[in-house]
Amino acid sequence: MKVSYYPGCSLHGMGKEYDESMKAVSRALNIELKEIDDWSCCGASAAHNTNFELSVALPARNLIAAEKDAMDVMVPCAACFNRFKTAEHNLKSNKDLKARIEGVLGAKYQGGISIRNPIDVIYTEIGIDALAAKVTRPMIGLKPVSYYGCLLLRPPEVCQFENYENPFMLDKIMGALGADVKNWSYKTDCCGGSLSVSKTPIVTELCDKLMRAAREAGANCVVVACPMCMANLEMRPSRNMKMPVFYFTELISLAMGLPGSKDTFKSHLIDPQPLLKQLHLI
Repeated sequence: MKVSYYPGCSLHGMGKEYDESMKAVSRALNIELKEIDDWSCCGASAAHNTNFELSVALPARNLIAAEKDAMDVMVPCAACFNRFKTAEHNLKSNKDLKARIEGVLGAKYQGGISIRNPIDVIYTEIGIDALAAKVTRPMIGLKPVSYYGCLLLRPPEVCQFENYENPFMLDKIMGALGADVKNWSYKTDCCGGSLSVSKTPIVTELCDKLMRAAREAGANCVVVACPMCMANLEMRPSRNMKMPVFYFTELISLAMGLPGSKDTFKSHLIDPQPLLKQLHLI
């Protein structure tokens, strides 16, 4: 399988662990990634608060660039995924807006490619059985809760990404790795997102609630697919509420025994290695 790949700014910065593990896992699963030529920032969580048409034009520029490769585009970052899907929705539903954006960009948007998240690609295209067959180090003893956050799923009519009230793909993926996935009711609650700097006390309160619920569910770690969620859940909970947080691709890499699979753990703000050593997983 071959897809266009949009890493976005976060995966080249604070989310580099996601990018590195995503590329390693993709190679192992025979997913060929073609990084979009001359990609640029999609505006993420900031542009739409400043200028609506700018918030459409920024991801539209990248979608037009991706269309040149004539392949579906895989977008790991939840914020980028949301902005791509929102731009797609706006461009397809508003002809006047589409004409203005095309005029600004000097290029036509065709709308002929699908925007996908790696959770969906791995679950749908690779399959749970094929993934489980590649596991060489089962994640026995690991008790994660799957945390989607809000941007992958909402608004549901725009994101069109599995069950927006009770998503399950990430649970199934973690289960295929041999982890004891814990059920909880906070899979899609917001962590505070980009309020982390401007409204830190609010984000701390939200993250404490999530970590408390994870502990009550019997979890010993949290699994995410969003750099902003990763940063907030590592930085913002109160000291006594913190627990290890992983990108889901890091655990796939570890379970498959891929070279360098432990390297990304060194840059976590909450060191997960003591837990993994305790469970004899590293």
